[in-house]
Amino acid sequence: MKPFQILEIILYVNNQDESTAFYSKLFKRNPDLNVPGMTSFTLFENCKLGLMPNIGIAKIFKDKMPHPDSGKGIPRCEMYFHVNDIQQEFDSALALGATLISPIEDRDWGDRVCYFADLDGHIIAFAERINRQADI
Repeated sequence: MKPFQILEIILYVNNQDESTAFYSKLFKRNPDLNVPGMTSFTLFENCKLGLMPNIGIAKIFKDKMPHPDSGKGIPRCEMYFHVNDIQQEFDSALALGATLISPIEDRDWGDRVCYFADLDGHIIAFAERINRQADI
């Protein structure tokens, strides 16, 4: 039996509604859950992305961790998505107003990748394998 069943990565965001709109357009789908305090998208089987307002997680953190607002705009994570059409995802992210960090470039680890930042500074990378034979 596998000890882990589902992976849900939760991003702490300044504005849940704005981030929900951004990721709905980026992922080209509506969230599976969207209630005050949590939005969740199923990205693929057994993997979800959640959006939680900074103020909500700060209530859980209490005085044990710094308030997430103190890290606004500081890259705190990277989501690295292997995609079918990097140019399409690049164009889509630009159109949504994501901040371009690095254009599409061939990287020495065998991927063609571009990097963006979302509304809160979380890094989003879109990648394609340069040599698909390496996947076989």
